[in-house]
Amino acid sequence: MKTILVTGGGGFLGTAIVKDLLAHGYQVRSFSRKTYGHLEALGVHCVKGDISNPLDVASAVKGVDAVIHAAALASIWGRYEDFYNANVLGTRHVINAMKSFGVKHLVYTSSPSIVFDGESIEGADESLPYARKDLAFYPATKKIAEKEVREAIGPDFMAVCLRPHLIWGPHDPHFFPRLKEKALAGKLKQVGDGTNRVDNIYVENAARAHRQALEALVLKPQLSGRAYFLGQESERLCWDFVGDLVEAAGAKPVSGKVPLWLAYGLGAVLEFFYGLFRVFDSEPPMTKLLALQLAKSHYFSHANAHKDFGYEPLVSYEEGMKALRDWALPKV
Repeated sequence: MKTILVTGGGGFLGTAIVKDLLAHGYQVRSFSRKTYGHLEALGVHCVKGDISNPLDVASAVKGVDAVIHAAALASIWGRYEDFYNANVLGTRHVINAMKSFGVKHLVYTSSPSIVFDGESIEGADESLPYARKDLAFYPATKKIAEKEVREAIGPDFMAVCLRPHLIWGPHDPHFFPRLKEKALAGKLKQVGDGTNRVDNIYVENAARAHRQALEALVLKPQLSGRAYFLGQESERLCWDFVGDLVEAAGAKPVSGKVPLWLAYGLGAVLEFFYGLFRVFDSEPPMTKLLALQLAKSHYFSHANAHKDFGYEPLVSYEEGMKALRDWALPKV
């Protein structure tokens, strides 16, 4: 492999993947909705286009040797058609373009949310079935997309699906800033009794896993079709993790608790009215999925990723939190 396409290369995870690939001698092409100066400065060929447009995707795929498909619409709220266009059609266009141009190797960035149906998950491996019910449009469409990737497998198309959980780190433009805003405003309350445990993964570890999985797939085609959960060294209490992020943001510790039933009910009411009045340009402060994720356990075994392509989190949780604090807090 010489040239690797990273869809969503300008995003939080995508940028980390691009930098890791460059550091290991690969030429990188990025496909995103806009061009990014920080990538162009690194010598990355940036292709601008819409993932839901098959012609744009084809122009990005043509001439590369492999694809890491990290582009997605990830949110707790929005229009179904937007999620479907980005996550399902976008993935379908990547698969079709790769087959058209004879590009054989794909690493698809999936999500562990596709197996979460509201009940606690504790240490499960990849034999866990897909969720029986969809709690939001994001996991619903990511589940469809992962299924299509795995169904497309054949002698001339090989793919693995990675499921990194709760990606965090410096330069996060989405999750961390929203958390920081709520924490500084005193609007962040613990949901549930605080005993639930969750996986998480530092962004550089997630990026490295994508390269390792791609390299292993090329050498070991028998891996094609498999999915892998990814996380840090071990699971943590959810609200300890949130507390560390809040501390990194320079905010006061979370105070006050809300029972799950109340948060879930509030989420249901807000979803109803946001949908009724078609408010899609902002997220409700609570949703049913968010309430469940904040109060239930969801952590997984990473043994298969370690066994099949040597995954291990080289950046420790403590090192990652220090890097996040150094980035987030103003220098004195």
